[in-house]
Amino acid sequence: MTNFQDRLKKLSDAHEALITRKNSPVEADNGIYRRYKYPIVTAEHTPLFWRYDLDPETNPYLMERIGVNATLNSGAIKWGDKYVLVVRTEGNDRKSFFAVAESPNGIDNFRFWDYPITMPEWGEPATNVYDMRLTAHEDGWIYGVFCVERKDPNAPAGDLSSAVASAGIARTKDLVNWERLPDLKSESQQRNVVLHPEFVDGKYAFYTRPQDGFIDAGNGGGIGWALIDDITHAEVKEEKIINLRYYHTIKELKNGEGPHPIKTPKGWLHLAHGVRGCAAGLRYVLYMYMTELERPWVPLAEPGGFFMAPVDEERVGDVSNVLFTNGWIADPDGTVYIYYASSDTRMHVATSTIDRLVDYCMNTPADKLATGGSVETLKKLIDKNLHK
Repeated sequence: MTNFQDRLKKLSDAHEALITRKNSPVEADNGIYRRYKYPIVTAEHTPLFWRYDLDPETNPYLMERIGVNATLNSGAIKWGDKYVLVVRTEGNDRKSFFAVAESPNGIDNFRFWDYPITMPEWGEPATNVYDMRLTAHEDGWIYGVFCVERKDPNAPAGDLSSAVASAGIARTKDLVNWERLPDLKSESQQRNVVLHPEFVDGKYAFYTRPQDGFIDAGNGGGIGWALIDDITHAEVKEEKIINLRYYHTIKELKNGEGPHPIKTPKGWLHLAHGVRGCAAGLRYVLYMYMTELERPWVPLAEPGGFFMAPVDEERVGDVSNVLFTNGWIADPDGTVYIYYASSDTRMHVATSTIDRLVDYCMNTPADKLATGGSVETLKKLIDKNLHK
């Protein structure tokens, strides 16, 4: 066996062992959800034939030719009997693209499809695209709504960092062939937009996040709600904030809808991210809230504090101290698979149930927004437990 063949066999064996490694829930849990031991999709999960030229004549040392830096922020959908992620896959060149990975059980054995998604352009070609939310809409299409990033044309000479963002929209019937629609038109920058799965008053409904700039929300008050007449020429003409930001909370700096909400008999379950500033930079955590069943824009309940925050190795990566989600899957038996990225580097899964998540939202105390209120809430629980 040649050195090339020997190295290729070692790489192939290690890759297959990684993909087929059984995942298991960690023993400790909080009664709300269960984390799993291993990340489910990493840069090392991407196919060898993406990263290596497997021809010994053109790559005699079997060097990695096209590096993959991270796999993160994945949309999710049940596709037949498979659990499918549309993964934001970031190359060593910092460019992200979308690629499909599927699993038979939702917790391990994720394999990428042979080719990444070829996403058609609309208007000025995008420098970068990322963070797709998937919605199987009642109109029969599967929609992907994602961030489109382009260089700010008004940036001063020499400024190579300023960018503008918009929400790209595409639709598909097979997750392979995508029809690109015009970007969402809005007076503000929109880089965190989610399509509601049902018509509302005969219109398409979007969860938005108005921003003054590419990074800072500025005057944007939180998660918005907008109705659109025609998704093939989507324009935000009016939006109302349905989930506000507040001072000295987990979402004082920024917040945004994660995946589209899950419909339950008691209301819509929402999963979102909140951002605050701290000495270490920006801290991203996940939180939940609920809205009314017949009026999805009307708040119903919101537990105080975060639902999930980075722990242990989740804290470390390209952008440390970050959890982000834009995909979850609810099975007919009520199991919910929550797909989240840690530190802009790797994908994980946690599992819960619709009943547990509804209970969590409806019966966990709300944030009283000040220390005095938090202490009174705690004392009520202590009194109940000590004097029952």
